[in-house]
Amino acid sequence: MCMNMIVNKLLPPLLSHRLRNVSAVVCRSYLRRHVTTSPAFDSDKSLEVEDFGAYNVILPEEPFVWGVSHITRRPVPSHIIRPKYAVQHDPSVDHEQQYEGDGRINLGSIDEKRVRAAATLAKNVRQYAGSLVKPGVTTNSIDAAVHNFIIAHEAYPSPLLYKGFPRSCCTSVNNVVSHGIPDDRPLEDGDIINIDVTIYLDGYHGDTSSTFLVGDVDEPGRDLVQMTNTALEAGINACGPGRPFNGIGRAIHEIVRNTSHSVCPAFAGHGIGTVFHRPPWIYHTPNDEPGVMLPGHCFTIEPSLVQGSNPSVWIFPDGWTASTENCARSAQAEHMILITETGVDVLTQ
Repeated sequence: MCMNMIVNKLLPPLLSHRLRNVSAVVCRSYLRRHVTTSPAFDSDKSLEVEDFGAYNVILPEEPFVWGVSHITRRPVPSHIIRPKYAVQHDPSVDHEQQYEGDGRINLGSIDEKRVRAAATLAKNVRQYAGSLVKPGVTTNSIDAAVHNFIIAHEAYPSPLLYKGFPRSCCTSVNNVVSHGIPDDRPLEDGDIINIDVTIYLDGYHGDTSSTFLVGDVDEPGRDLVQMTNTALEAGINACGPGRPFNGIGRAIHEIVRNTSHSVCPAFAGHGIGTVFHRPPWIYHTPNDEPGVMLPGHCFTIEPSLVQGSNPSVWIFPDGWTASTENCARSAQAEHMILITETGVDVLTQ
């Protein structure tokens, strides 16, 4: 999960209803009538209506509450080892600057053993979280269960207090692209939900996510999730010692470009280890990012795909939740990658 790549853009607060049980076509028609100042809704494109299927659109609850200070953080036992940002309790700290060197893991060392253990626990947490997904379950209850599972394994939930984030995982439903904050909305039949988990164990972070189907999801929703997983696999197949980092974005682009989906450029993969987010930055679209993969490089690949050709996002008043501007659905999938002397290991698979 990369929280530092958000496009910081906020839709004007002119939405007078939380839309539920409506198709995406109705949602876009509604937004054109009531949100006329958003750059996402160009009058020249107002007649171009795409039907992305029938699903419930997620919008901020009203009245709007700005920020997340009103959300109670879950307690973590004092003996659990915390990352520095969770000890400092200072959301203003620029955590991305707290790294040194190139971030490569010393293969064959205790460092490799620990990063593999963190990744394995993250995978187990992701699988456990997925087992909780069903209609009627709230994302808040999933977060509580994930939180308890993580601390029961003597680890810390990395999102908690990272730049002030108030929960222990991210839950992004339907049109939410990334960084959704778990809340009391029950999951509904036909939803899709990305659960993004990161844990901190013995000084190392493990990070992974998957998008799960809730009950009976329509064909466009299932296609989106499948294509997202395919895009992730394409990115992984572009990895190996001596291969360029920017080849990952090219590989994903080639897989997605002739489909009815687009890749959201607002979020990137990242180096990971003792630091949550650090270089190398992994972009999922064509790019000129320099550098080649070397043995010991450890990073995430985490493409977010969006229905249609407009991957633009806006941020809810909470300052975190990133939604598509046109209410199209989004799905994300993420794995941790370790470059070895002879190839690549997918640590969270």
